[in-house]
Amino acid sequence: MRPATATTYTSLYTALIRTHHITSRKKLQRVKKAASQHALPFVLIRSGGAPGIMYAEGAEADVNAWVSFVRGLRYKDFQCPRKPAENKVLVPDQATSSFEEVTSVAEFSYRMENRGLASWWKSAMGYSSSD
Repeated sequence: MRPATATTYTSLYTALIRTHHITSRKKLQRVKKAASQHALPFVLIRSGGAPGIMYAEGAEADVNAWVSFVRGLRYKDFQCPRKPAENKVLVPDQATSSFEEVTSVAEFSYRMENRGLASWWKSAMGYSSSD
């Protein structure tokens, strides 16, 4: 069981990227470095196989710049089913900048649910028809 922390809804720009897969550690390091350079407070990556999924949140200009950078890495079947847009995100009160990596879609989904984005993410991935 994961520990509970106090959380509040915060208005942030969010984006979701889907690729065929994310396996290159070298590319992933570049994605992480770009997230740091653009001061993104939270990035979540699903790596290790298909599908590759990336989620980022932060200020509008920073999220847009990061998405453009990732697009430039030419991941196979790059899609941005949720382009950068303002969204209400459930953020832990003591949140610090983090770059997290998971290896399963189930864990990625769990993290999206914890951020209050379950329907947003499921719709973007084609797992549900409602937004």
